[in-house]
Amino acid sequence: MDSQRPLILISNDDGHLAKGINQLVSFLKDMADIIVVAPDGPRSGMAAAITSQLSVTVSLVSQAEGVTIYKCSGTPVDCVKLALETVVNRQPDLVIGGINHGDNSAVNVHYSGTMGVVLEGCMKGIPSIGFSVCDHDPDLDFTPTRPYIRRIVGQVLEKGLPKETCLNVNFPQHAPYKGVKACRQTRGRWGNEWASIPHPRGGGNLYWLTGNFANHEPESTDTDRWALDHGYVSITPTQIDMTAYPLLEELKGWEF
Repeated sequence: MDSQRPLILISNDDGHLAKGINQLVSFLKDMADIIVVAPDGPRSGMAAAITSQLSVTVSLVSQAEGVTIYKCSGTPVDCVKLALETVVNRQPDLVIGGINHGDNSAVNVHYSGTMGVVLEGCMKGIPSIGFSVCDHDPDLDFTPTRPYIRRIVGQVLEKGLPKETCLNVNFPQHAPYKGVKACRQTRGRWGNEWASIPHPRGGGNLYWLTGNFANHEPESTDTDRWALDHGYVSITPTQIDMTAYPLLEELKGWEF
């Protein structure tokens, strides 16, 4: 690794073999030295989960000029924590989660293992970005995302990000994209989240996660879902501090 070049730590929740993370490495390897520490298999929906009851392993997968890849038996957040303490020899200039196979806009940010990577990097004081495409196809063509990812990464490497703030970037399912919009998170919620089938050996049902997302403000043009539904790349600044400040002030007047 060249100490004069930026260092980017990359992880995801689809596993180190996923096309998205490998495409991301190929898009950025001429811009920085890259260390990948990613799960050894799919970990979608892990959010900020950490492993506390079992031991976790990290093992080298491959090493080439400027790119080193490790796999980890833990969660996406475990990958970042272990990378920062046992793998990298200096603090990364940037932490990136992705490219995720699937939508991480709106409330999905709370469930996403990819955004767990980003939030962990952010909590460690490192500028962090999540990249996702609204398509679960394991063989998706990520090429249209390349110029946008390179420009966003270049801007963050140059300008940095405010303390305890990261970026959640989502691409529409279909290219070409109309451009980029800085957006707020859409208000909405998931419903009809479980599909059941009879257990083949009796004794009740088996349940599979599914669901439909209800956008509570479909006409609001400043949201990430509106941008994605209208062909734009959405960038949502996301912060660690979840304090509800207006309610905090009200609570000071309550009698407890």
